[in-house]
Amino acid sequence: MDNEVRHGFSTLAIHGGQEADPTTGAVVPPIYQVSTYKQDGVGGLRGGYEYSRSANPTRTALEAALAEVESGVRGLAFASGLAAEDTLLRAVCRPGDHVVIPNDAYGGTYRLFAKVAEPWGIEFDPAPLDDVAAVRAAVRPNTKVIWLETPTNPLLGIADIPALAAVARDAGALLVVDNTFASPYLQRPLQLGADVVVHSTTKYIGGHSDVVGGALVVSDAELGERLAFHQNAMGAVAGPFDAWLTLRGLKTLSVRMDRHCANAERIVEMLERHPAVREVLYPGLPGHPGHEIAAKQMKAFGGMVSFRMESEEAAVAVCERTRLFTLGESLGGVESLIEHPGRMTHASAAGSPLEVPGDLVRLSVGIEDADDLIRDLQRALPHGS
Repeated sequence: MDNEVRHGFSTLAIHGGQEADPTTGAVVPPIYQVSTYKQDGVGGLRGGYEYSRSANPTRTALEAALAEVESGVRGLAFASGLAAEDTLLRAVCRPGDHVVIPNDAYGGTYRLFAKVAEPWGIEFDPAPLDDVAAVRAAVRPNTKVIWLETPTNPLLGIADIPALAAVARDAGALLVVDNTFASPYLQRPLQLGADVVVHSTTKYIGGHSDVVGGALVVSDAELGERLAFHQNAMGAVAGPFDAWLTLRGLKTLSVRMDRHCANAERIVEMLERHPAVREVLYPGLPGHPGHEIAAKQMKAFGGMVSFRMESEEAAVAVCERTRLFTLGESLGGVESLIEHPGRMTHASAAGSPLEVPGDLVRLSVGIEDADDLIRDLQRALPHGS
């Protein structure tokens, strides 16, 4: 794209990194389902391609598009979100280093730290991200990364990205923001001071529950080179068909997110009034402790909604009674999903400081007709109509 003109988000999502194919004029990047490439003489790489672990034209298009929409200088696409996280940690940390993590985070991220990184020698401490002083107090002399989710998974807490970027700078640490819940359409952490953005592109960017992937986007070219070296050396890259599907999803991210957010707001209104619901967790609510910060750094408040019932049994029962809300893990697809985090996505955090309340239900609100989704939840809730 022409860097002299900063295009709008939807334009970047459709055109960024996706020039027409020079051979055929195809307006969509082809699926280069190829493992190796003919070289122009020994060591003479045509267009920089030699082997598809190192680079593949379809993946290159996705990586360029991700960098465009996140306002970064380089994007890197991986086989999953956790592959992206693991590559990042091993690229920027060494045994003996320390990381501050959220006290509310995706269970797979916690498992990566507790079961993989810590035995390797990486120390970590959880801290409440909505308390800047607490995060600062958790920083040690050997802290290399402050790791954020905002909104958090599954309690939908909000972190002040610019304030925590200042804490990271003072500590000489990198600020890493998992932007999966917000998506680059609603929030661009690199513009707010973050150093690295992490995505599970499986979720809103892919958007159709048909592809698994992950991404890193950085604001510094040298860091991008280090990560690219580790991406190639470790090899957990996005395959060409996965990259193509993710690119296709990215093109419609803005219109899908508008509907996700609108539907979520309607559902929150209903849940707030329902007598069986003890508490609704959604940053769009004026009473949410992170509402004002979210309003400043997000375009809208997202399609994820969590709520608490009177007991774990009641929460599980709701999950088992819905029809349109499919009981399943993951999030961000066009179809609505419901889950019990404590027994599903966050089971690996049981017994830890990140343990999820048993009475919690998490919704990924899809883009179906809002009235149908509301009726489905009303039928599933106790005393519903």
